[in-house]
Amino acid sequence: MKYVSTRGASPELGFCDVLLAGLAPDGGLYLPKEWPQLPPVHEFRGMPYAEIAAAVIAPFVEGEIGTHALARMCADSYATFDTPEVCPVVPVGRTASGAPLSLLELYRGPTLAFKDVALQLVGRLFDHVLEERDERVCILGATSGDTGSAAIDACRDLHRVDIFILFPDGRVSDVQRRQMSTVNSANAHAVSVPGTFDDCQDLVKAAFGDTAFRDEVALSAVNSINWARVMAQVVYYVTAHLAAAPHGGPVSYTVPTGNFGNVLAGWVAKQMGLPVDRLVVASNRNDILTRFFTTGTMEITDVVPTTSPSMDIQVSSNLERLLFESMGRDGAAVARMMADFRTDGTVSVPTELLDGLRAEFDCGRVSDAQAARVIKRVYESTGLLVDPHTAIGIGVAEEHGGDPSVPMVALGTAHPAKFPDAVEAAVGVRPPLPAHLSDLFERTERIEHCDATLDAVEAHVRAGLAAR
Repeated sequence: MKYVSTRGASPELGFCDVLLAGLAPDGGLYLPKEWPQLPPVHEFRGMPYAEIAAAVIAPFVEGEIGTHALARMCADSYATFDTPEVCPVVPVGRTASGAPLSLLELYRGPTLAFKDVALQLVGRLFDHVLEERDERVCILGATSGDTGSAAIDACRDLHRVDIFILFPDGRVSDVQRRQMSTVNSANAHAVSVPGTFDDCQDLVKAAFGDTAFRDEVALSAVNSINWARVMAQVVYYVTAHLAAAPHGGPVSYTVPTGNFGNVLAGWVAKQMGLPVDRLVVASNRNDILTRFFTTGTMEITDVVPTTSPSMDIQVSSNLERLLFESMGRDGAAVARMMADFRTDGTVSVPTELLDGLRAEFDCGRVSDAQAARVIKRVYESTGLLVDPHTAIGIGVAEEHGGDPSVPMVALGTAHPAKFPDAVEAAVGVRPPLPAHLSDLFERTERIEHCDATLDAVEAHVRAGLAAR
């Protein structure tokens, strides 16, 4: 399997090089040169999650990672989850059209967020490839809350990896911050930066764009700009389909999303032959994606803090991968579009392109107040506590029309204990942290601080590496 850049000006690479590179040298994001095809989904029935993961992922790493090594890494990764199912599916009601609505619980991993599903594997992939090559990397990532803690947990104590995670000061929850800052590993750095997630993400992209610095420190990425993240997320669309549609018919999915990586994985599953009907993008007040799928225009506005901070984003990086596919894989056209977007803060797509996207994607938006009402309603009807991000997914799913015979699965992206204040305000019940995190607020924090400039970030990384 070979990979190409969405901006068309970087050479094709194999999987291991794509894993270590993260972002392409031309500023684009890597995608497979062709989409492998899944076997009929019923063939996965009865298989453990880790075995399904190895089977789904195998074509993406073909020729670079052996079957036995991949199976071992998948088994080790998903043994860290608190249930044998790894990503359970539970019923929560019905949509507006009467279709059965289920919740896909993606927060049963060590840091209580959907990012664990991919990053537990990605950390092991890094370890495997670096050991084989006798190399080191420096991971630089940005987080709106969950990626950082999941990435640090996955990479902690790896001898060939140093990891620096930039997070927006004061814009992540206390639990999210402490999950990053209380990891006592010399190779892990939680770095507070003034501004928003988009500012952090821009700094990471700028660092990757500085070729000299990138080569000097062997820079790599764990954000969903790294293809391996999206690849690993495809798996739970397959397992959710098995649970929601026992007889193999189509399934729709509603995905609370900010950076577009989670819902893009569902689109990839569809390209691989999974019977996906609709993909529904669920936004909070920072609704650039909902506005895009409604109007065809991407326009950056101010980021508004909400009770779902992991979605407080205005630049959804993974949308570039979808646009690349929708524009006939014309990398030069994508590069021009992205340059215009960065220069002008807005860009529109042609009507025919938007019509093609609307044939597969729907969208919706939920306010903080609406999310609180969903949390309350779900708790009163099912006894389940859900966090604000998950509530946004359920809320948009509940309003969806469509074919009443097509099951809807809403993706639950974070454990309610990660956002206890919002949950308690909605239902009067404070969700407790699981046992392995019960002493989180007693642990010593270790937060590093950095100005929001490229020079400051590069100097901070160099100093951290020198101290090792």
